[in-house]
Amino acid sequence: MKLNPKQMEKMAKQLGMKMETVEAEQVIIKLQAGGEIVIDNPQVSKINMMGQDTFQITGDISEKEEEDFSDEDVEMVAEKAGVSHSEARSVLQETNDIAEAILKLKEEHHR
Repeated sequence: MKLNPKQMEKMAKQLGMKMETVEAEQVIIKLQAGGEIVIDNPQVSKINMMGQDTFQITGDISEKEEEDFSDEDVEMVAEKAGVSHSEARSVLQETNDIAEAILKLKEEHHR
């Protein structure tokens, strides 16, 4: 059973809680172990109960692994292999190795 935000606000008020809707496009939670939890199309509610703020978030959830390479690495691979940044990033994600990514991209473009 899904409650709409207005019903939830009314119930929260009856319990002595203050609840408000937060307009958000995306919520990203950075994990201590690395990577992120990304929530697209979020419905975010901020709840204050006895001076303590908490957030309730629902939406389309996906996990994203932390990349082991930097934007500078992507730039270098793109430049050395003569490809776009998106191609370089894609192959870097696949190989997780700068030299291997450059060789693979050069090989693919010389065919």
